[in-house]
Amino acid sequence: MSLRPLTPIEARVLGTLMEKARTVPDSYPLTLNSLVAGCNQKTSREPLMNVSDAQAQEALDSLKLLSLVFESSGSRVARWEHNFQRAVGVPEQSAVLLGLLMLRGPQTAGELRINTERWYRFADISSVEAFLEELRDRPDEKGGALVVRLARAPGMREQRWAHLLCGPVEVGEQQADGVFAAASPALERRIEALESEVAALRSAVQNLYEQLGMSQPGHPQ
Repeated sequence: MSLRPLTPIEARVLGTLMEKARTVPDSYPLTLNSLVAGCNQKTSREPLMNVSDAQAQEALDSLKLLSLVFESSGSRVARWEHNFQRAVGVPEQSAVLLGLLMLRGPQTAGELRINTERWYRFADISSVEAFLEELRDRPDEKGGALVVRLARAPGMREQRWAHLLCGPVEVGEQQADGVFAAASPALERRIEALESEVAALRSAVQNLYEQLGMSQPGHPQ
């Protein structure tokens, strides 16, 4: 099946339904409230989002038209479940990998094997790579590629994979951006702290030299 590119919120809604179907089956299908909470949770999400009820409902309505989700019957409160595997026409293992890529962004095959533990247990990394390569080489008559392998970023040993459900990915830039985006809040805090420490040390050294009546090397009086 060939799909139009999904919006980031549609991908988050779909991925959340796919996740909860496997990790909390007793609470599945999901109500709108549960779905929104899952979309906005602070763990296992990249990037973090703040999806409103209205945005989630709009995404559900759009995904329903694509046959990717449907509303369960027989409940007083509307509950939703995904239809990803059947609608897209991929095996269970491929659906698991795509769901995780939608929720957590680009990952290496090793990261995917670890992160899919609660969804599906792959025998080894080679098995993960085989399904990823199958998704990459998916023929046009079946809708074309659903993942892309990104260029190896400086300092990284393995290449990461990204999904194409939201459209084409800038292979080089996405890889470089993703490395920093995944840790950007913590990285920014560390940089700010280091900059403050360096500034304090420079000030202390300058004061020391002034008290001794000396000039700093490279700063002649």
